[in-house]
Amino acid sequence: MNDYLDISAEVAYALANNQPVVALESTIISHGMPWPENAQTAKAVEQVIRDNGAIPATIAIIDGRLKVGLNEQEINTLGQAGQSVMKCSRRDLPFVVATQQHGATTVAATMIIAEMAGIRIFATGGIGGVHRGAQQTFDISADLQELAKTSVAVVCAGVKSILDLALTREYLETLGVPILGYNTDFLPGFYTRESDQTVDFNFSSPQSLSDFLTTKWAMNLTGGAVIANPIPEEFAMDKKVIDKVIEQALNEANELHILGKDTTPFLLSRVAELTAGDSLASNIQLVFNNARLAAKIAQQLTATSTSLPLI
Repeated sequence: MNDYLDISAEVAYALANNQPVVALESTIISHGMPWPENAQTAKAVEQVIRDNGAIPATIAIIDGRLKVGLNEQEINTLGQAGQSVMKCSRRDLPFVVATQQHGATTVAATMIIAEMAGIRIFATGGIGGVHRGAQQTFDISADLQELAKTSVAVVCAGVKSILDLALTREYLETLGVPILGYNTDFLPGFYTRESDQTVDFNFSSPQSLSDFLTTKWAMNLTGGAVIANPIPEEFAMDKKVIDKVIEQALNEANELHILGKDTTPFLLSRVAELTAGDSLASNIQLVFNNARLAAKIAQQLTATSTSLPLI
């Protein structure tokens, strides 16, 4: 057990008794939307996981402690503090712990802490990736490297559509990270169900996805997997509309010289403004959809956990 890690009693009991557990990130709480919608959404996602037969484990750093499973007060603390909470990837974890600060975990940091706790499945909105123009800026999300080294599967609605999907697809292939489609041959475009990029393999059930992951890890092929779960059709946005909005937001970011880790929060916020909140509503629904699928995969994994190597 890691000396800096605190696992809630509920999550610890579930893990000890081979019950399905799904990890959740906390950047969506502090950086994803304003208070109190952020905390309300976080609690709603946890409830979706419970309703689908698994235990939620929201992950964050509270007063320098790596927390796996937040209580209501801890969720509210992150929600009220908002963007003053440090957004943490792998690089930032030692600093936030050593200085005993609060931290909101990105996809990468959530994967790291989930693996420390022994959790194999993580539900989020969309993963980070290669930014547009990365040929000049080298702006590539740490999420991709983490997927190559950390054995946690990430259920998502694809890559955030503000990014370069083709370059992200190529980068994941180079790293050996499989992209698994859930009832789709195409990598979802986050707000849209399809893009011009394909997945590696198409699976039709949580059981078949679980079989793939069990086999991968039993073969000691370390690293995670991207499980691409398209946004439900009724909540998908018109591709032409969202592409135009994203282009405008990207141009504004360039004009304002917004770079690095500030880029994604700015773009997502600006896209929400330009769509009068429609993109945020779609974002929430796709997270719910991913939470449902993650819970079902976690259930299947617990049935075959005896064949998995210890994390």
